[in-house]
Amino acid sequence: MTSAQDPLDGAATSRALRVETHGLDVIADAERRGTPRTLFWPWFGANVSVLGLSYGAFAFGFGISFPQALAAGTLGIVASFLLCGFIAVAGKRGSAPTMVLSRAAYGVRGNRLPSAVSWVLTVGWETVLTALATMATATVFRRLGWGGGTRTEVLGLLVVAALTVVGGVMGFDLIMRLQTWITLVTGVLTIVYIALVADRIEWSRVDAVPAGSAQEFIGALVFMMTGFGLGWVNAAADYSRYLPRGSSSRGVIGWTAFGASLAPLVLLVFGLLLAGSSEDLSKAVAADPIGALTTILPTWFLVPFAVVAVLGLVGGAVLDIYSSGLALLSAGLRVPRYLAALFDGVLMTAGAVYIVFFADDFLGQFMGFLTTLGVPIAAWAGVMLADLALRRRDYDETDLYRPHGRYGDVPFLPLCLTLAATAVGWGLVTNSAASWLTWQGYLLEPFGLGGRTGAWAYANLGVLAALALAFLGTLLLGRGRVRDQEDRTPGPARQEEARHA
Repeated sequence: MTSAQDPLDGAATSRALRVETHGLDVIADAERRGTPRTLFWPWFGANVSVLGLSYGAFAFGFGISFPQALAAGTLGIVASFLLCGFIAVAGKRGSAPTMVLSRAAYGVRGNRLPSAVSWVLTVGWETVLTALATMATATVFRRLGWGGGTRTEVLGLLVVAALTVVGGVMGFDLIMRLQTWITLVTGVLTIVYIALVADRIEWSRVDAVPAGSAQEFIGALVFMMTGFGLGWVNAAADYSRYLPRGSSSRGVIGWTAFGASLAPLVLLVFGLLLAGSSEDLSKAVAADPIGALTTILPTWFLVPFAVVAVLGLVGGAVLDIYSSGLALLSAGLRVPRYLAALFDGVLMTAGAVYIVFFADDFLGQFMGFLTTLGVPIAAWAGVMLADLALRRRDYDETDLYRPHGRYGDVPFLPLCLTLAATAVGWGLVTNSAASWLTWQGYLLEPFGLGGRTGAWAYANLGVLAALALAFLGTLLLGRGRVRDQEDRTPGPARQEEARHA
């Protein structure tokens, strides 16, 4: 037996740590506990990674000044995590994973399309985080003179992948306990890092960074949104589903957004100051976003830095692999949740091997990945947010699993809206740094935005367009469908509950 402080109910528990058996099923009321503030721990722990410092260099890469980058980063982080907070409300209203609750909008089998996109996005993110942790470990070992070559990278990859896969396979209880400790350890060590390198900041150089255009500002803003909240929005209800139904919706929104935004905001500000003070550091971050940050550290803190870097990245990867397993099940794979997570872990490891040992342009591929998948995920988020806004009742949990229930099987409207919004979105983004994505941007010339080389080419308007089109389209055209769903009699399970109430 393992005695631990349960982050969900705040009381000491004595419970054997075991593999979570829940998959796509609804969480029973007896297992739902805690308050919205307990959502702070998983969201803070997943976003306290020192990768947040590197976003300062990423933002300056758009050619904007410090005030512009600060504004773009703040707006992008807060707004995108507020979207996560709104969708997290669906979790406590429906007790099921995010991509199961999405069936209310997309139909039971129609939802397989956004589930597949969600799966690709979460597997991509866990792969990126694992690769970054591996590269950071190798850089630290190299600076210490302990190797740092291929053997070190292989060993680091195996350790990081093992930690991530074990967390994802074990499931919710272990993740919640891990995130509490990751939050505490990484929070303290990150503060120490900031104190140690604070003298590297040169205010005059930061202030001298020239301002950019409105298009460049918008590009940085959208990049921040896709790099933070839009990378999590498809998993936003996976943890709130364990809260009691009567939990405050405002509390769910607030604690999710606050927990997820707090660390990135602090890290972004300091990352901007560091990157603005050193052009060399800013360029180095593009090749090795975490490892480059070690070059300004005293030798004695390199090992603690490796700990904070690896733990912070693992904290995010663990949540991703858990949610990617759920998304894969929702896409139609019929296996236990832990096997889906294990399968994703194999793909994650293979992808990390490619990034660490074969890819030669991390930032270009990373930005291409974020903006390309950010478009369909933004479209899905638009549909989901509008669908939530239209609903006045909790979900009928039985019908979420019945193709012939109130939510339908493959409804025409949400799928067409998502595909149309994605098509428009991809036509308004460009990714010249990633050769496999040069086909995008096909609407920039017809819309009078200067084509693929014009001023609007890197503004990433497609992400915002997809979000807005899907949201407004669902709000205007989906009202009747939602009302029809809610006017129907409850499914069999709800009728049984009513007889026992």
